[in-house]
Amino acid sequence: MTSKIELVVFDMAGTTITDNHEVEKCFALAAKKVGLQVSDEEILAAQGWAKRFVFETFWTKQLGKDHPELEEQINSSYEVFKDILETYYMNNPVAPTQGCLETFGILRDHGIKIALTTGFYRAVALIILEKLGWTKGLNKNFVSVSNESIIDMSITSDEVIHGRPHPDMIKKAMAEFGITDPSRVVNIGDTPSDLESGKRAGCALSLGVSNGTHSFEALAACENDGIIESLAILPDALSTGIGSPVASR
Repeated sequence: MTSKIELVVFDMAGTTITDNHEVEKCFALAAKKVGLQVSDEEILAAQGWAKRFVFETFWTKQLGKDHPELEEQINSSYEVFKDILETYYMNNPVAPTQGCLETFGILRDHGIKIALTTGFYRAVALIILEKLGWTKGLNKNFVSVSNESIIDMSITSDEVIHGRPHPDMIKKAMAEFGITDPSRVVNIGDTPSDLESGKRAGCALSLGVSNGTHSFEALAACENDGIIESLAILPDALSTGIGSPVASR
C-alpha cells in the first residue's frame, strides 16, 4: 500500500452502505406528495447532494427564484422527505457493501484514517451508523477516540457550509487529522458529485465505485482517477496505483 496516503474519504449510501435506490424512491414519494415535478433521471443525477439543497434546486426550477412561496415549499417538502426517509431506515436493515469491512481493516492496519461523508443529515446518518455498530469508539463529534472504532470520523452535509459537490466535508476531515496536503488523501464514491468533490479538494485520487447508484458508464463520463467495481478492489488499487483516468472493469 502506498505510504503517502494518510486518509481515505468514503461516501456512505451506495459506497460503504448497500444501496437499492432507497433514497431515490423516498425522494420520489415525497415529491409526489407535495406536488414537485421531477423525473427519475433528475432525482438520480442529484444523488450525493445535500438533501435540502435538492429540494431547493427543483422547487426553484419549478416555481422560479422569486416566487413568494418558494422558501415555504422547500421547507415543508424537506420535512415530508425527512419523515419518509427516517421511517424507512428505522424500519429496514442496512448492510455494508461488498468488501467494505475488509477494506476498512486493511486501511487501519496500514495506519490510514477512514472518514465517511454523506449527503444525509446527521439524524439519518446516525440511524444507519448505529444499526451497523459503527458509532462504537466515536465521541460526540463523531471522531474516533478508541482503537476499537470501525471508522475514524463521520461527517454529514448539515455539518458543513456547503455539501457536495463542494469539497467542504473532505476539507473538514483533513483539518481534523491535521492533513494539509490533499495529495495524501483519496476520495471514493458512487455518484458524479462524489467524484467532483474529490477533484475540487485536490485529492491524490478521486475514485468511483460502480456497484452503487451509478453505472460504470455514468461515472466514466465524469472527470475521475479510476472506476472500480467494488471496495474489495480498493486496497490493491491503492497499492498498484491507477494510472489511467478510467480503470477497466
